[in-house]
Amino acid sequence: MGGIGAPELIIFLLVILLLFGSTKLPKLAKSLGEAQKEFKKGIAEAEAEPVKPAGEEKVTMTKAELDAMLAEREAQARRNNPPSV
Repeated sequence: MGGIGAPELIIFLLVILLLFGSTKLPKLAKSLGEAQKEFKKGIAEAEAEPVKPAGEEKVTMTKAELDAMLAEREAQARRNNPPSV
């Protein structure tokens, strides 16, 4: 109960065949295979890249840039959370 058996699978495949047609199914299968290859390739590349510790990246900013950024964040906080009366 609740499993997919042979009759359900056959009905599903027939519906897919009717929706896409016999000419588009090979193209659809090919594009799905290529997408799967690209996904696996991306996962392998992501695992191969070394992860830098958080403190290693050096960020340089002038005092004026820092003050402007802090002022903008404070202004956004005031706009998002108006003082209650």
